[in-house]
Amino acid sequence: MPRILGIDFGDVRIGIAVSDEQAFLVGETFTVRETNFEKAVTKLCEIITERNIAEIALGFPKNMDGTVGERGEKSRLLASLLKEKTGLPVHLWDERRTSVDAHRILRENGKRTREHKGTVDAVAASLILEGYLGFRRNKQ
Repeated sequence: MPRILGIDFGDVRIGIAVSDEQAFLVGETFTVRETNFEKAVTKLCEIITERNIAEIALGFPKNMDGTVGERGEKSRLLASLLKEKTGLPVHLWDERRTSVDAHRILRENGKRTREHKGTVDAVAASLILEGYLGFRRNKQ
């Protein structure tokens, strides 16, 4: 059954969250390290194919006042490229505060701040995907 992919896109690490087969819960989470934008797009396309992804929720960083800056524009470009290369729907999902919440979750679970680097992006991706999955359930 098709899954939904949540992405927290960063300049160095990409947080990935993949739903379960029913597209109800977050299943797998991990990070991909890639600094080259084109290579990152290629890696994401490989993940999409390997994991039978049918839909994508891409974190869309907005400023706290709702405006869109350079990071948001980069997410728009990524969304456009993923849609073009995969033919899948890509939903830009407001990710304000996901990194802050991810750090809080890790702290509350006993991780020291210096241990966050490797996992905070995956946790942020899971928060993006959780938010989108909840929205989908409420919409149906």
